[in-house]
Amino acid sequence: DHPLENWAELVVANGLYDRAGITLLGDVFKNTSYGPLKRALVKVDQEETFHLRHGEMWMKRLAKADGEAKEMVQRAVDWMFPMAVEWFGLPDDMKRHSGQLEYKLKGMTNDELRQTWMKSTVPLCEGIGVKVPAHWDEAQQKFVLDYPFPCQYDENEKRWLFDEGEISWSQVFERWKGRGPANRQFIEMIQEGWGFRQRLEAA
Repeated sequence: DHPLENWAELVVANGLYDRAGITLLGDVFKNTSYGPLKRALVKVDQEETFHLRHGEMWMKRLAKADGEAKEMVQRAVDWMFPMAVEWFGLPDDMKRHSGQLEYKLKGMTNDELRQTWMKSTVPLCEGIGVKVPAHWDEAQQKFVLDYPFPCQYDENEKRWLFDEGEISWSQVFERWKGRGPANRQFIEMIQEGWGFRQRLEAA
């Protein structure tokens, strides 16, 4: 859980994170053999698509405004892009997908999903003049990251420590377990709301 501190961060989250959600769930919807899940994903896809379009529209508007507005979009992309790349999980050479693929829980591997996401995200950002740490490699015919993957992240500064080199995925999982700097605050808000509801019901 990472707090979004301004409008630019909110719309970039829509443009990048919701695109990641659509990439993941779209693959499940297309390939899953489990009917109830496929039906439930119809509504989820509609909501995610709405958020994505909203994010894309405002990213373009803010970037076009130039100046401080565009700089805020760039700063948001700087920390959100690598985070979204991580969300697709372990590289294929470190993870077995046979069960998930055989039972049609998904249709693409983690790296294939990551590439699918970058195929639309990188052109979006480059098209509005926002830099991303990835590029298309003609020889490999795929997008390549321009930083060590995975790498350390400073949650308080919202900054990736590219210069410190690659870290292990066990370190990434430990960071994920921490659930971000705002997790405690969100939990307290939920607990406070639950307590308030109980007091109302008891009154």
